[in-house]
Amino acid sequence: MGNYVSGIFGASPVAPLQGHMEQCYKAAKELSPFFTAVTHNDWAAATVHREAIVTLENQADVSKAQIRANLPKSLFMPVAREDLLELVLVQDRIPNLARDISGLVIGRKMQIPVDMQISFLGFVSRNIDAARKARKTIRELDELYETGFRGTELELVTSFIAELDEVENDTDRLQMKLRDQLFVLEADLPPVNVMFLYRVIELIGEIGDQAERIGRRLELIISH
Repeated sequence: MGNYVSGIFGASPVAPLQGHMEQCYKAAKELSPFFTAVTHNDWAAATVHREAIVTLENQADVSKAQIRANLPKSLFMPVAREDLLELVLVQDRIPNLARDISGLVIGRKMQIPVDMQISFLGFVSRNIDAARKARKTIRELDELYETGFRGTELELVTSFIAELDEVENDTDRLQMKLRDQLFVLEADLPPVNVMFLYRVIELIGEIGDQAERIGRRLELIISH
């Protein structure tokens, strides 16, 4: 079946897109050991993880460029070329966020208040879960592509998208809780530190938002 479909539609663009998403997820995943090191004031270890994030972000940029240059222009593709390109751009935002977050924290040697650390690390972990769920969904695209975006595979991907929504709702809830905790501690912290902590919390939450946007883009693709 795969060879038949490929003969009609040309080389599937899905595998490179899946590879790109893998790099995006790995960059987000590095934030877990990164922030564990930060909470222990282990800036040498944090720097190692920051460098890994930058490497993965650069690799994702290369993959993005290759996809954009080589994506088939055939009119017989079962999905619009523009939709796939937009999906790549949404995916690519995840490693960009991981790079920006780690760079801001490293650059300022930011301290996470002790009273917030457990909640903070849980918040980071849940946003990584969102990226993981997005990766899981993208991994199903090859089967979905070959079936022409129909059948039981479509139902499976639709269920994954619904799960993505649930995880993103969790990240929103945890973000609100974390901001409330920081608000209580504000009076005892330098105002500049507070400002940057709010910013880091916001950027971490955007990882979950972007993972949810991947689901939204997939919804548009499979609805065509």
